[in-house]
Parts: sequence; C-alpha cells; structure tokens
Amino acid sequence: MNLVVDVGNTFVKLAVFQDHDMVFKTVVELQAFQHAFETILETYPKIDACILSSVGNLHDLALKQLKKRLPVVVLNSETKMPFKNLYGTPKTLGVDRLALVSAASAQFSGKDVLVIDAGTCITYDFITKENSYLGGAISPGLRMRYQALNNLTAHLPLLDTKRPDHFIGQSTEQAIHSGVVFGVLNEMEGVIEAYKEKYSDLTVILTGGDANFLSKQLKSSIFANSNFLLEGLNHILQFNSTE
Repeated sequence: MNLVVDVGNTFVKLAVFQDHDMVFKTVVELQAFQHAFETILETYPKIDACILSSVGNLHDLALKQLKKRLPVVVLNSETKMPFKNLYGTPKTLGVDRLALVSAASAQFSGKDVLVIDAGTCITYDFITKENSYLGGAISPGLRMRYQALNNLTAHLPLLDTKRPDHFIGQSTEQAIHSGVVFGVLNEMEGVIEAYKEKYSDLTVILTGGDANFLSKQLKSSIFANSNFLLEGLNHILQFNSTE
C-alpha cells in the first residue's frame, strides 16, 4: 500500500492507495499532520511506501519522522517521471503540474490530453499521445481575480465567488461576477478550442478546488476529477518503485 502526501500552504492532503485504487483520503491543517500520519499508519499497517509533494512548508521534524517510518520519495524536478518532459525549463516546473501530467499519462495512454487545474492559479498542461509533455499555460484563478479587483482599485468590493445570473451585469457586484466568472469560462473554452484545432481528438481533464463550480458551466466535453493530482502522485511512486 502507498501513502500519498500533498502539502499545500495551509492544508495537507493524505491519501492511501491499494495499487491504483484510493481507499482513504483526508485533509488536515499543517499543524495536525503528525497526528493524522500516525493515525493512518495505525489504521493501514501494510503501507510500505510514501511520496511527498510540497508547495508549502512541512516542518523539518515532521519530515524527519515521516522518513523514519517509511521509504519516502520527495517529489522534485530530479524525480524520474513516467513521461518524456520537453518543457524548456524543467527545474522550474511545479511538482503539482508534474503529478497532473503523470496522472494523464497513466489514465489516458495513447491520447492527446489537456489537464486544467482550477485552483489559486489556473494551469493548463498538455501531454501528447506519444507520451511527451510539451508545456501549457498559467493564469490567475477565480479567487485571485476577485482579490485583484479589490486590491488594485480604490472602490471595488471583495466578493465571494458566485455564478452570474446574466452576462450583462446591472450593478457593480453583478458586473464583477460576470467579468470574473465568464472571463474564466471563456478563457477555458478558448484554450480548449485552440488545442482542438491542432489536436482534434483531445481529452480534457478539469481538476482543482474550483473544478465542480466551473464544470457545470463549461460547454466543452470534459472529465472532472477532484482526485487527479493524488492519483498522479501515486502513479509516480509506483513508477519509481519499479525502477
């Protein structure tokens, strides 16, 4: 069994996999990581390998304890990947994007795949049917756009994400919702169409914190999968275990 640990800036996701199947998942705050880790090992004593992906900061002591209990693959640009990485600056590529592309490589082998991760930022990552990762794009996510309008202007309010009733906003709040939400949706649709012009048989995956909110409003045919990153991390761990 494998333990997958995805460390963010505030929260940590922990998941247990039996081969390719996720059998457990939890999300805890950073300071609760040690207790959650110990509880998982007590509940699943057959866990014998772990992968750690961190865009936040896991305390050195917690990492030391993790390595004392299990063999740990700490994901970075030097980790062996199950795809050919043609990114121009591979050392600057985020570990979250590596995991997403790995999931696409494993689950959609032989297909051209565009992975859209709708989180703090929106990332677009493309892997070809020949299993070559070409790169993609990064743009501001929903929350970042709302915050930018508030932070960089004198009078625009900070609003919570809301689906607009109409594309013509008839108040300042409605106009902000229309600009942010339809702006993101139109961007995504435009990116998908641009890829489809060159790769006609395109598979599109939507994941990330805003995936459920956005998937209901997209016109394009997509697969929504909130666990795609965790599944990708598990695939990387399996790939490195067989090397």
